[in-house]
Amino acid sequence: MNRKYDAIVIGAGIIGACVGFELAKRGQRVLNVDRLSGSGYGSTAGSCAVIRLYYSTPDGVAMAREGYYYWLDWPRYLGTVDPTGMIKYINTGAMVMKTEKNKYLKNVMAALDELHVVYEELDAGGVRRLLPIADTHQFGPPILPGDPRFGQPSGAAIAGALYIPESGLVSDPKQSVHNVQVAGENAGGEYLFKADVVDILKKDGRCAGIRLADGTQIEAPVVVNVAGPHSYQINAMAGVLNGMNIKTRPLKQEVCHVPAPEGFDYDNLGFIISDGDIGCYSRPEVGNHILIGSEDPECDTLDYIDDPDTYNTDFTDQWSTQVMREAQRIPGLRIPNQRSGVVDLYDASDDWIPIYDKSDLPGFYMAVGTSGNQYKNAPVVGQLMAELIEACETGHDHDRDPVSFGLHYTKRSCDIGFYSRRRQINADSSFSVIG
Repeated sequence: MNRKYDAIVIGAGIIGACVGFELAKRGQRVLNVDRLSGSGYGSTAGSCAVIRLYYSTPDGVAMAREGYYYWLDWPRYLGTVDPTGMIKYINTGAMVMKTEKNKYLKNVMAALDELHVVYEELDAGGVRRLLPIADTHQFGPPILPGDPRFGQPSGAAIAGALYIPESGLVSDPKQSVHNVQVAGENAGGEYLFKADVVDILKKDGRCAGIRLADGTQIEAPVVVNVAGPHSYQINAMAGVLNGMNIKTRPLKQEVCHVPAPEGFDYDNLGFIISDGDIGCYSRPEVGNHILIGSEDPECDTLDYIDDPDTYNTDFTDQWSTQVMREAQRIPGLRIPNQRSGVVDLYDASDDWIPIYDKSDLPGFYMAVGTSGNQYKNAPVVGQLMAELIEACETGHDHDRDPVSFGLHYTKRSCDIGFYSRRRQINADSSFSVIG
């Protein structure tokens, strides 16, 4: 391993790997470092790997639409084949329930229309046509199982839904990162694992590299923080927190794996469901199971973590709450005595919209606050960060004149200033995993 690079990327999850890949493609000597023993071993490994197009903001929808095409044409994006296996994109379709909170999806439909995304608008009968096992009563707003009203309809029928056929999931999120690692290494990038960053080096008023726990110093004029749930700690090392109006925190999440109702082939007939009426999202899981996550309704207490290295990795009552909420929509859902699924951390920003930005320390950049809803956007984020870094390192004042770049497939211009660390909290956000 060299001791000098053009850029160091802290993190080897899906976004860190894509940032490293894009920088390497531009001829940069780039090193991805990660505290774990391999790429994709962190929060990416626990990702639900959903590829969806609905977000609460037009910019979010546009980013997801652009990213969709990269997953659809994954080998050509990478330009190489991983000898350990290539992931597959599996198209399932997605149904999004209309609620008062999401403004009955009017803004989402407008954004989808602008991008020429095909969707079907459904009433309750249309929902039952596509998912015959569904109970289409309204149950929301979501409440806790201990509430005497829990499980009782609050209305005759849900307000309706959108069905978006171009939606799906990635077969193996951890392997997707290894695919990008191989592509990055073929482009000249390097990876260093079991490397715990303990300090951000500075020289002459700018970033100068990193120091590892074993004392190793690695020099680079550019360092990119893509450390997931550890991003706040890395920003603190760099001394850039005071210049950020939006910050990030680790947030514990529980994802449930339960058997689908007997007699229904959920593997082939199920699809992604975003259901704000019951406060859950779900998707088919291998073995005729259903994966269930929370959409973080207001009645729940969010479990923010002080130290991402020491937190309770056991399931809690939140697991049962999510499964019972889902069982309102899918009667006959089996609730096993043995809890299974994933317990992991999100890297959540104050408004659940990521920060893709420079910092007040020249040469130090951030792609943080991404967990829960940005996996699908990783290839685009890699390009976005490469464009931002190139512009800033050649003298562009991004804070005063935000960088924009052209999206390849959607032919839109992406204003990177939308993701600024200095922005005000975005009132249009869902303030949930939806983004």
